[in-house]
Amino acid sequence: MYYINTFLFYSIIGHILESFIYTKIDSGILYGYWTPIYGIGALLIIFINFFICKKFKNKLIRPIILFISCFFILGLFELISGLILENVFGRIFWNYSDERFSIFKYTSLKMMFIWGISSVLFIYIIHPFMNLIIKKIPKSVYLTLAFLFIFDLIYTLITIGN
Repeated sequence: MYYINTFLFYSIIGHILESFIYTKIDSGILYGYWTPIYGIGALLIIFINFFICKKFKNKLIRPIILFISCFFILGLFELISGLILENVFGRIFWNYSDERFSIFKYTSLKMMFIWGISSVLFIYIIHPFMNLIIKKIPKSVYLTLAFLFIFDLIYTLITIGN
C-alpha cells in the first residue's frame, strides 16, 4: 500500500508542478489531475537508492552513485516512455530535438543531468519531508484516489482512438 500511496502522491505533485512550470501545455496523458511518469520516476529513485544503500556502506559515496545511476536510468526511462507514448497515443508529449545533445528527441544530456541532480535532492531533502505527509494521509483517501486513477487509466485507454 505504501508504494501505491507514494506513486499517487508524486503523480499528483508532479502534475501540479508541471502545470505551473509549463502553463501552455497539458501535463500528462490522463484526464485526471495526475501525471503517472512522476509517480513511476519517484518510485524508481526510491528503489535505486534502496539498492545503493544495501550495496555501498560509505555514506559519502552514495549520493555520487545515486546521481550516476539516476542520470542513466531516468534518462533511459524518459526515452522509453516517450517512444511508448508516441506509439500508443500517436502524439509527441515532449521533444528535446532543439536542445544540444538531444537523444532521439525524448531526452538529452541536459535532462539526464537534471534527473541526476533532482534524484539526489529528492532522496536527501524532498522525500524525507514528503514521506511524513504520505504516511499521514488516510487510507480512505488513497483508496478513493487509486479507484479514480484506475478508472481514468481504463477510460483513457478505451478512448484513445476516438
